[in-house]
Amino acid sequence: MPYLCKLSDALWDPVLLILFLAVGGYYTLRSGFFQLRVGTWLRGTVGAPRPARPTAGLTQLQALCTALASTIGTGSIAGVATAIFFGGPGAVLWMWVSALVGMMTSFAEKALAIRYRERTPQGFQGGPMCYMSSGLCKLGSVLAVLFSLACIPASLTGGALVQSNSIALSLEAAFGLPARWVGLGTAVAAGWVIFGGIDRVGRLSQRLVPAMAGLFLAGGGLCLFVLRARLPAALGAIWQGAFRPQAAFGGYSVGLALRYGVARGVFTNEAGLGTSAIAHAANGAATPAREGMWGIFEVAVSTLLICSVTALVILASGVYDPQTALAAIAGGHVPAELLGAPLSARAFGTVLGPLGPALVAVCLLLFAFTSLLGWSCYGERALRWLKGSDRSAKGFRWLFLFFVFLGGAGEVGAVWQLADLFNGLMALPNLTALLLLSPEVLPLVPKRSRRPI
Repeated sequence: MPYLCKLSDALWDPVLLILFLAVGGYYTLRSGFFQLRVGTWLRGTVGAPRPARPTAGLTQLQALCTALASTIGTGSIAGVATAIFFGGPGAVLWMWVSALVGMMTSFAEKALAIRYRERTPQGFQGGPMCYMSSGLCKLGSVLAVLFSLACIPASLTGGALVQSNSIALSLEAAFGLPARWVGLGTAVAAGWVIFGGIDRVGRLSQRLVPAMAGLFLAGGGLCLFVLRARLPAALGAIWQGAFRPQAAFGGYSVGLALRYGVARGVFTNEAGLGTSAIAHAANGAATPAREGMWGIFEVAVSTLLICSVTALVILASGVYDPQTALAAIAGGHVPAELLGAPLSARAFGTVLGPLGPALVAVCLLLFAFTSLLGWSCYGERALRWLKGSDRSAKGFRWLFLFFVFLGGAGEVGAVWQLADLFNGLMALPNLTALLLLSPEVLPLVPKRSRRPI
């Protein structure tokens, strides 16, 4: 759909590209590049004593896994392939850059989510709507409304349509299952979890996320070991594609690499969107500074680790050809097998044979399924904030499941453009709020000290 592409591009290039990098860069500079003090934030997260189980809300592990469930989604497999196809290999470098500065954006979101969360009879709740409206008074209330109005369609497109679409395409390519039936099956399974509320989502995420991440990293690590001789060439293509794409690949440009790299990085780690802060706010045992460090950890795992494995396997395997991609883009018709999950499946298949597409299909099924569960909670929370009650929650859940079913028959290009559009509309008020609330966040960044965190 050309008009979707134009709308999305107009929003992202250059306003949001600059804003994402500027906010992350500002927090990075003002914090003294805290995200590079890896030992400090690792000691404050995975190296810290496990907190006692809270009397209300999710546990630390459940909150983290719910947030990771929405970030380690199709963007980690299909999204990376799409970014390389449309933006060239250089998109990977800009994805890394956006993740590096996005670590501090994520720190700010999670810290503010805990600082301004609210206690309800069902447990804790919070997120951008709360830290905007409570921290910025009248302007914050306007920003919170804008964020919520964008979050609802973002959950239906990027959360339901994108995830279900990628599941359907992957299972159709790997096992020949009809996409519409896959969409229906996904909707039924998701409905069982979603109607159990965020507690059931948290418990399921706690079980699935570590297992699915380990499975994918094991398969990807084996592929990279076999393809290790080609890795220098792949890294060289990433560097050239980021700064000299026309000389290296012809029709690609720095602007395309930057646009798709940052957009896809944001979609995978959600730093700057504010959505995953909704899951972190439900953690009943959190403190602002420590939850902020878990935000850094989240971006490192979802983008710098998992997405990097996908990108390097695609580029080292040789299944991606720049000239073929450019010709398809210029012709206005992109075959499904050239981008998204099918491209990633072909890349893994060069090393693992028939097991490659099967591995990608299974991982994508798990990634996308847990991701859409997280997004259902985000959209429902935004609607609940707008309405001031949970009377519309059941209706939203049914609408979300209908979009999950529709995703099985959607066009992948149009779906991704919709996701980018609504993500951008959601990011604008959130990034504005993060800049205005920086005086409250920066004092929470741990200072250099030998004392335990």
